[in-house]
Formats: sequence, C-alpha cells, structure tokens
Amino acid sequence: MRLDKYLKVSRIIKRRTVANDACDTDHVLVNGKQAKASYGVKEGDIIEIAFGGRTLKIRVISTSEHVGKAEASSLYEVIS
Repeated sequence: MRLDKYLKVSRIIKRRTVANDACDTDHVLVNGKQAKASYGVKEGDIIEIAFGGRTLKIRVISTSEHVGKAEASSLYEVIS
C-alpha cells in the first residue's frame, strides 16, 4: 500500500492530499529515510511524522486497505 494511502486509512492524517503534501515537504521518514508518497509500506516499517513541534513515531502492524474508524488504530503501534 502506498504511504500516503496508509496514513489516510490508518487515520493518522485525515486526508490523502495532506498526507501527500507531508511526504513532499520531507515531514515523513520511513526507517530513518525520507520517503515519497509512493513508497510501498510493509509490516514492520517504522514511520516518523513531524507535526509542528512534535514527532509521532509508529510501527506498522498491518496494511489492510479496508478498516472502519474503530479498527484504524489497530494498523499501527505508537512507539513515541
């Protein structure tokens, strides 16, 4: 699954266009490297997202494409 779509489906970022912009402006790292929106997310990847003054670091648990709002947080584990 594409990185921008994963961020939207997991509800970390609410809109795919915003997720795409975050990737384009180097606010998203995958496994310590800058990642484009087209990066293929895999289970076990570590994603870091810079939101203003803080950084969210998560580990990908699942890349399921169709999840409800209640199950969205089960796609990842927050590291810090």
